[in-house]
Amino acid sequence: MIKLNTHYADLKESYLFYNIAQKTKAYLEENPDQHLYRMGIGDVSLPLCGAVIEALREAVEDQGKKESFHGYMPECGAPVLRQTVAEYYGKRGVTISDQEVFVSSGASDELGDILDLFCPESNALVIEPAYPAYVDANIMEGRKIIHLASSKENGFLPEPDENLKADLIYLCSPNNPTGAVFSREQLQKWVDYANQKGAIILFDAAYEAFIEEPDLPHSIFELDGARTCAIEICSLSKTAGFTGTRLGYTIIPKELERGGLNINSMWVRNRTTKTNGVSYILQKGGAAVFTPRGQQEVRANIQVYKKNAAVLMEALDQCGIWYCGGKNAPYIWMQCPKGMGSWEFFDYLLREIQVVGTPGEGFGACGEGYFRFSTFGSPEDTKEAARRLCTLLGGK
Repeated sequence: MIKLNTHYADLKESYLFYNIAQKTKAYLEENPDQHLYRMGIGDVSLPLCGAVIEALREAVEDQGKKESFHGYMPECGAPVLRQTVAEYYGKRGVTISDQEVFVSSGASDELGDILDLFCPESNALVIEPAYPAYVDANIMEGRKIIHLASSKENGFLPEPDENLKADLIYLCSPNNPTGAVFSREQLQKWVDYANQKGAIILFDAAYEAFIEEPDLPHSIFELDGARTCAIEICSLSKTAGFTGTRLGYTIIPKELERGGLNINSMWVRNRTTKTNGVSYILQKGGAAVFTPRGQQEVRANIQVYKKNAAVLMEALDQCGIWYCGGKNAPYIWMQCPKGMGSWEFFDYLLREIQVVGTPGEGFGACGEGYFRFSTFGSPEDTKEAARRLCTLLGGK
C-alpha cells in the first residue's frame, strides 16, 4: 500500500482565511440584507491598468496568428521580461543580471516551490506574527520551525538571536501582517547574521511598491553581503493587481552557494524539470507593468490604497488605538481594544458594524490581541468602515 505524507496531519485543522470565510458566510445567511465591509483578505479591488490590458489583448491576438504564435515559453522566463525586471532593479541602484531573474506564477507559489532546494532536516526560522503559508509549507515537508516572537515593544521587527541556529530565515518587508518595514540598519543585521551562520534568507518583497519613505530598502540586495545569503521573491499581485492573473519573479544571485552547490544553477535545473514556464500572454502583460505608462498607472492605483490606509489610520488615531503599518504597507496592525482577544474582536466588529478584518492570532500565538486591516477595498467602503469604527470605539 502506498504511504502518504503524514506531515499533513501536523497542520492546523483549517486555514485562517477559510475560517473567516465560514464565519462571514454564516453571518450573511442569518442577515441576508446586510452589506459587509471587507478589509480582511488582502485581495485587490481595482482592475488591471490600461497598459497591461492592452498588452494582454495584443498577446491574445499574437496567439491567433501563425507568424506571432508562441508555444512553450522558456522555463525560467521570457528573456525580455527577465531583462526588464533586472533594469527595474537597476533604476534603484541594485545590479542584477537577467540570468538571476526567474519568472514565476506568483510569490505564494514560489515560496512553496523554492523549498525543493533545501533538505527537510534543515530548519526554518519564522518571525511571528507571520504569513501562515511560511509555516504550513514547511510543516508539509516535515521541517522544524523556529518561532521568533516579535512584539509591540520592538515594533514587530526583532533582531537576530545569536542563540538560534537557523538554516532558512523568512523575512517579509513590508511585513504581512504587521505592515512594519525593516530599516537598512535592522536588515543589515539579518544579512550579517545569515552570512555568519551559513543560513539563507528567503526575502518576501511582495509589498515593496508601497514603500514611500526614501531611506527604507525596497530590496534586500541593497544591503552589503546579501548576494551571498539571500533569495528575493516578489509578486505583481499587489503591485499591479495580478491577484487573479498570477505573475511574479524571484532573484537568485549567482554567488549564492552552499555545500559546494550553486543555488542559481539548482533552480534552473528545478524549473526546467518541473515547469513549462509561465504563459506568453501573462508574461507580455507583466512586461507592460514596467513600461513608463505602466508604472504611472500602477502607482496611481497604489495611491488609492494608500489613501484608504490614511483614512483608517486617522480613525484609529481618533480612537486612541495603537497600530503600526499603513504608511509604507497596505496593512494596518492594530491592538484590540479593551483587552479583547483577536477572534473576539472579529466577532464584535462583524456583529456590531459589519466590518471584516483578520484576527491576529491566525498569524501565530504572539498575534493574539491584535487585528489586521487590509487597505485594498474600495474607497467608499473604507470610509464607511472607518466611520463605523469611530462610532463603535469612541472616536472623536
